[in-house]
Amino acid sequence: MAVKAVPTETGKVLGYLPEDRPPVGAMLSLGFQQVLTMFPATVLVALLTKFDVGVTLFTSGLGTIIALLVTKRRIPLYYGSSFSYIAVIITVMATYAGGCFNDPTTTYCAEGVRIAQVGIIGTAVIEVLIGLLIMAVGKAALDKILPPIITGTVAIVIGVALSGAALSQAGGTAVGAPADFQWRFWAVGGITLLATIVFSVYLQGRGLLGMLPILLGAIVGYVVALPFGLIQFGAAPAERLGYIKYFADVTSAPLFRVPPITFPDFANPNAWAVIFSIALICIATIPESTAHLYQMSLYIDQLAKDLGRKPKEIKNLIGLNLVGDGSQDFVAGLFGGAAGTNYGENNSLMAITRNYSVPVLMTAGVIAILLAFIGILAALVGTVPIAVVGGLSIYLFGVIGMQGVALLQSERVNLFEPRNLAIGAVILVLGIGGNLALPNGLFPFKVPVLFPNGIPAIVLSAIVGILLNLLFVILPPSKFGVKERSNLDF
Repeated sequence: MAVKAVPTETGKVLGYLPEDRPPVGAMLSLGFQQVLTMFPATVLVALLTKFDVGVTLFTSGLGTIIALLVTKRRIPLYYGSSFSYIAVIITVMATYAGGCFNDPTTTYCAEGVRIAQVGIIGTAVIEVLIGLLIMAVGKAALDKILPPIITGTVAIVIGVALSGAALSQAGGTAVGAPADFQWRFWAVGGITLLATIVFSVYLQGRGLLGMLPILLGAIVGYVVALPFGLIQFGAAPAERLGYIKYFADVTSAPLFRVPPITFPDFANPNAWAVIFSIALICIATIPESTAHLYQMSLYIDQLAKDLGRKPKEIKNLIGLNLVGDGSQDFVAGLFGGAAGTNYGENNSLMAITRNYSVPVLMTAGVIAILLAFIGILAALVGTVPIAVVGGLSIYLFGVIGMQGVALLQSERVNLFEPRNLAIGAVILVLGIGGNLALPNGLFPFKVPVLFPNGIPAIVLSAIVGILLNLLFVILPPSKFGVKERSNLDF
């Protein structure tokens, strides 16, 4: 049943609750704002992992619409590509599709995408199962298995473990730039990084511009890359240089194209290894999604109060929210888009505009789907120099790690308690050290069927952290007369 447009002004209060449908003009403009907000980070993930930009936009839009329907149009969240999965997806693609993924002249590796899709669908299944479990037994039971010391530390590992990739991009070594050319990469990457930081700090609270520091930083980096020779105009040479981008790819691209949808390669002998590798990363994304839900619930209920309407209390829908997350990842895994998450940037935009309308978010989903069919757009994104991507990545990957620190702080994790120190310390060293020091980030512990080539460092760190925590749950120190150490007073 369609929801009619409702009056949104009570005194001086203006805003839209989830069930409200704004007038057509407002719905289109507000929907476009949502797409513009998610676009930079969503596309950047596709560039880093060599997924197709058009398919990623397509699954972002379709997945958002499906998730909104699955959650009965009660939870207004927009879904884009998740940075949390980048490290393990890069490991999977480099390990099982290294030929195309490691080729600096390619921007899309269909062979690797197909095997990664298997793991993304595995993530979807786990998210749905955990969501249903929470709906049945409550969140407290889950917190015993995945306490903040695990989820927060794994988030830190994910961010820091990517630091090597960010630096190799910013310096050009990731694409084989010669030594005497690398200073140009560092210059462009550094300027991109500085511009992005300046925009993110000084444009706070300035409307839509404040939501787009990544896009603005990328534009600055792109412009700066031109005089440094990282983008060349004119016809592309027969033998392309992998560290140079050619604008001829844009001028020769079709105006419209059908995104190259692929289907998961379940027949691949490494399918189970990929499922376990990628799906375990939801350890970090589940707390993030839940935090976003709590945040949105506060804002929505405050608007409902201001409008004189009943609070929505979507904070009680934790399980349903995770089922929605899983449905979006299922769409991404089925058609070849990057693994997704609901976007904090879009949540902030909704808080600023006081627009939580589900019809607006569905409109945004439709716009994203339509953009996926614009061939020139994908070609233009493909000309972004790797130095610009590296500059953005230094900032964004660091933010992922700092968000893990913020989770530990917000949950008041007692780091004076030896069991927490033990869990966190082991996860940090196994995850970060293993990813940076071991070949391909793999521990040489081969497990038939599951991990025939070795266990990815991030995955092993999460597994060991969970097992250590289970040990302390089964044999709590208090049973042996050990008293918990006091925490800092907050």
